[in-house]
Amino acid sequence: MGNPADAKTFYLSSEEIEQFHRDGYIGPFDLYEKEEMEAHLQALRPKLLNTKKAIYGGGRTVSGTTNLANYDRHLDIDFLADHITRPEIVDRVSSLLGPNTLCWRTEFFPKYPGDEGTDWHQADNFSNVAGSKHPQIVWPEDAEFGGTITVWTAFTDATVENGCLQFIPGSHKSMNYDESKVMEYNSENINKVEKNGVRRGFFGYDYRQLQKDPNWSPDESKAVSQVMRQGQFIVFWSTLMHASHPHSGLTDQMRLGFAARYLPTQVRVYPYSTELEEFGGDASLAKFGNVLTSGEDTFGHNRFVDRTVTGHPFRTR
Repeated sequence: MGNPADAKTFYLSSEEIEQFHRDGYIGPFDLYEKEEMEAHLQALRPKLLNTKKAIYGGGRTVSGTTNLANYDRHLDIDFLADHITRPEIVDRVSSLLGPNTLCWRTEFFPKYPGDEGTDWHQADNFSNVAGSKHPQIVWPEDAEFGGTITVWTAFTDATVENGCLQFIPGSHKSMNYDESKVMEYNSENINKVEKNGVRRGFFGYDYRQLQKDPNWSPDESKAVSQVMRQGQFIVFWSTLMHASHPHSGLTDQMRLGFAARYLPTQVRVYPYSTELEEFGGDASLAKFGNVLTSGEDTFGHNRFVDRTVTGHPFRTR
C-alpha cells in the first residue's frame, strides 16, 4: 500500500494533531463535491437495498431495530470500499494512529423527519451493546488509551434542523460510562425518550444505565454542533462525548451519515466473538474481515479481507 512519491498527501500538520488531541475531533474536511456525492448516493441506494451479498444478510433482526445487514457494506459495495481507503481519510487517520492502520467497521446512520436525536454517549471497547458483553476491540495492556477513530461522512447535508452531530470538546480524556454494566434493549423506547426537554435516545438503549455516577449529566452548554455540507467528513475519537440533534421535521430531507472506524493493527478486533450481537439482532462473523488501510500487519491476530482477488469482492485471510 501507499501513494506514489509525487502523489498529493493529506497528513495532518503538527498544529492539527495538537488540536485533535486537545478537542478529540478535527474537521470537517472536503472529500466530494456536493453534486458528486449526490450522484454517488443515487447510485448507491439500490445497492443498499440488495443485501444478498452483505456479509450479515442472513442475520436475525427484530422489527424496529438497526438492520445489521447494512453494517460493513464496504465489503461488498465498490464505492464504499474505495471510500474507506481514500487518501484524504487514511492519511489523516495515519497521522493519529501511526503508519499501520485498519478499518474494522462501517455503519450508516440515517435520520428521518421527526426522528429523535441520538443521546450523548462514549464508546471505548464497544461491549455495551453486544449481547455477549464481550469487548469488540481490545487494545494492548500497555496502551495509554482505547476507543477507535471514527470518520463520519455526510452523505447528505447535515444541519441542526435535520439532526447533525454534536460534540463536547475535550471530553474524550475520561470515560463517564462503565461499559461492563448492562444496558437493556427495549425497542418501545425508540423515539419516546425525553432528556432535559430534548427527545434523545440510543436506538432502543438508554445510556443512563451505564453512568458511573447516576447523578451526573453532560454539560450541554459546552456542546458544539457539527454542521456539514454533503460530501464532507469529520474525524473524532469514539470516546468523545457525542450526540446528534433530533430531526425537526421542518424539512423532508433525510440526514444520512456514513461512519468508518479505524484502529492501529495491534488492536484485536472481535477476539472473543463469533457473532455480532447488537440492537436486538445477531449475525455470524464468519465472513467478517478487517481492511488494511495503510502500512502492514505484523501481528497476525486479526482476520483481513483482500479485495484484489479477481472475481471475488473480498476474501478472508
